[in-house]
Amino acid sequence: MKIKSIFWRNRFILKVRKNITWKLFVITSLVFIIFISSTLIFQSLFFGKFYINRKERNLQDETQKFNMAYNKAKDENEVIDLIRRFEEDNNAKLVIMDKSGKIKFITKLNSENYDAVRIKIINDIIIRWTEDSDLFNEMKKYNRSITVITDRQINGTKNILTAIPNNKKEEIIFAVTSLQPVDEASSVIKEFYFYFYIGAVVLILILSLIYTNMVSKPLVKLNDTAKKMASLDFSEKCNIKNEDEIGNLANTLNFLSRNLDKALTSLKTANIKLEKDIERERKIEKVRKEFVASISHELKTPINLIEGYAEGLKDNIFKANEKDYYIDIIIDESNKMANLVADMLNLSHLESGVLKLDREEFFIDELISSVCKKFLKVVKDKNITVDFNMMKQVKVNADWNRIEQVIDNFTTNAIKNTEKGGNISFSIIDIGNRAIVSVENTGNNIPDEDINKIWDNFYKVDKSRNRELGGTGIGLAIVKNILELHGYEYGVKNTDNGVKFYFIIVKA
Repeated sequence: MKIKSIFWRNRFILKVRKNITWKLFVITSLVFIIFISSTLIFQSLFFGKFYINRKERNLQDETQKFNMAYNKAKDENEVIDLIRRFEEDNNAKLVIMDKSGKIKFITKLNSENYDAVRIKIINDIIIRWTEDSDLFNEMKKYNRSITVITDRQINGTKNILTAIPNNKKEEIIFAVTSLQPVDEASSVIKEFYFYFYIGAVVLILILSLIYTNMVSKPLVKLNDTAKKMASLDFSEKCNIKNEDEIGNLANTLNFLSRNLDKALTSLKTANIKLEKDIERERKIEKVRKEFVASISHELKTPINLIEGYAEGLKDNIFKANEKDYYIDIIIDESNKMANLVADMLNLSHLESGVLKLDREEFFIDELISSVCKKFLKVVKDKNITVDFNMMKQVKVNADWNRIEQVIDNFTTNAIKNTEKGGNISFSIIDIGNRAIVSVENTGNNIPDEDINKIWDNFYKVDKSRNRELGGTGIGLAIVKNILELHGYEYGVKNTDNGVKFYFIIVKA
């Protein structure tokens, strides 16, 4: 049982130490309880003395005032009136004794016996002072008043007697009043204070609890918010509306939380951007390496051909009728190299963002027809059928030369991948304020693993790198950059007949 008691006591102490609400409650309650207890003890110890001293002082002061009024009185009736008023106001008996020791003035109250006893007490004191001539003479000589508490009692109550010398008339003024039973009054007050003490303690506990909640609740809220901020959780806000230092602290904490949240969000965004930039640099480096490898391969073939045929011409190893054939191959391979370099420069400009569009309004169906005419011979040689399912007079605001490159690359790609006797279909379909431009060719579908890679630099579905139509593997990469620069959507999809490339324009 003792161990359990110690456990709960220690637990309470620990709770008080750690909890500010309990600290404030205990401290506030103790302060007020100690104050009330001190007041009760002080009253018990000093109330009686205070009461007697005040009673003596008041009787002496009032008697002095009477003495001054008495000296100014004009006749005996005024003096008697002053004595009556004094006795009624102060519940006292007043006697004036002349220099011969005889009572000069005395009034009678309703109770003659009561007056007689008071007068008897005064007479006894006068006799005692007369016997103590030094005290009596000293009072008259130095005009000093004397106040005492009599041993004689009236109706079981002690009395306070004040004697004041009147040197002007060579008289002594005596005033006597009953001393209420202080002990009885003090015991009543103690009983009253006991009940008052219990009520005050209960009220103090209630008010302390309310007060501590008012003070500690905002502090606990601030502490909880600060803890979450320490855990980098800025979702919690201090909803404290106090117009004081705690309210200002809450606003400051909220302001700090918002700024930290913004700073961390910016930092996270910057980190994400940095990661993306690093990843982009890695991809660029990878693309650069692949680009160098691819361009080396692409240039290697024409260079070898040019070198071989040039050496053949130099060594005269050709027949008489083959000279022009050798020269035509050299010229053809040189053109292919020139086209490859031009495409590379073109792609470089597009990817760097240096290239600016030269927009103008034109009819895209007319542009498609113009491009198709350039491939009539190749189409005829492969016996390809070309269909046109195009809206007429579709006006766009775009760069003519760049869109021509797009159509040219789509057409070249379609011809290259269409078998002999196949079909190529050009179409323009209206979709409100936009139109879908597509080129579809019959033939094999693009494998699923390649369909998203065909827009990459030097990527070829044909792994053998067939050199028909001068394909370099960067045509679709150029198309992608041109269309993105225009802000057009684009794509490729396999169809039942073959493959369809498309892009969506905005009509002017």
